[in-house]
Amino acid sequence: MTTTLDIVIPTLNAGRTLGRTLAALPAPPGFAISTTVCDGGSGDDTVAIAREAGARIVTAPPGRGGQLGVGAAAGDAPWLLFLHADTRLGPSAGATIARFVSSGANDDKAGYFRLRFDSADPRARRVERLATWRCRIFGLPYGDQGLLIARARYERLGGFRPLPLMEDVDLMRRIGRGDLVALDADALTSAARYQRDGWVARPLRNLSCLALYFAGASPHFLRRLYG
Repeated sequence: MTTTLDIVIPTLNAGRTLGRTLAALPAPPGFAISTTVCDGGSGDDTVAIAREAGARIVTAPPGRGGQLGVGAAAGDAPWLLFLHADTRLGPSAGATIARFVSSGANDDKAGYFRLRFDSADPRARRVERLATWRCRIFGLPYGDQGLLIARARYERLGGFRPLPLMEDVDLMRRIGRGDLVALDADALTSAARYQRDGWVARPLRNLSCLALYFAGASPHFLRRLYG
């Protein structure tokens, strides 16, 4: 019996990375895959790249939370995989997804992948270790680690809310630490923002945004701070 999986990717001027992300999409054995790119009004070749790769293209106002929600609603597969446009899953992801879905024990759980950066800088390894610790202790994987979840569970939780930032943290908190599963596959993510802002300054800014969010700061304010 074939299982269907909707892969949802939000984009905004993602032409530099989207092609590689689409080329590396997993092919779990026994699955039929549908890919939806939800674009927020790109002015580059993002939409052309998505169309050439055979993805379904939908549009929404810019804002990752809203785009993810619209992208999920465009399909009807029983399982959803959310990915960022600059994140490529490792070669073992297909088999890992198939095991997670076919086990029958994960319909009320959600899986996320192991963060890796496309940089040889030793400081990248430190940030990766900190991300692993954050996930294990606080149950807070970020969107650049992907999210695999049954549609029924996603819809019961209310899905992604139309937030300009922290949409991933918001949903992870509703899923709950006990229902989040670390998947044995890599999510290779662009290091561009860390290389631009610094391997110390960027994590500190992320942590500051997270602390302010938990203190009640508006995601709209945090989006300006995040940069």
